[in-house]
Amino acid sequence: MTIDSRPTDEEVAALLTTLEGNLKGLGAEVTKVENWGKRRLAYEIRKQREGTYAVLEASAEPAMIKEFERQLRLNENVLRFMSTRVPVRKKARPAKTPEVVEEVG
Repeated sequence: MTIDSRPTDEEVAALLTTLEGNLKGLGAEVTKVENWGKRRLAYEIRKQREGTYAVLEASAEPAMIKEFERQLRLNENVLRFMSTRVPVRKKARPAKTPEVVEEVG
């Protein structure tokens, strides 16, 4: 997500904490919250050339994500957001070791 660059770092941290709390309140399990800092945007959004990038990673049902997206649209500090589904990786099986046959002779 891209957050308006005008708030201070403390205000951005408070916003991310609030958004994390909102997501947990919906019943999702938040696994990671990262603040990537201020960066130049590829194009102007709401007359802003810079934005603070942040990543929220969570495990949630589609209905929870839909409600969270609605809350993000209403938040004036959030310029843009994108939700993606990351497939769950299955644990790799250990490789089978070839059996060694000893010859007696």
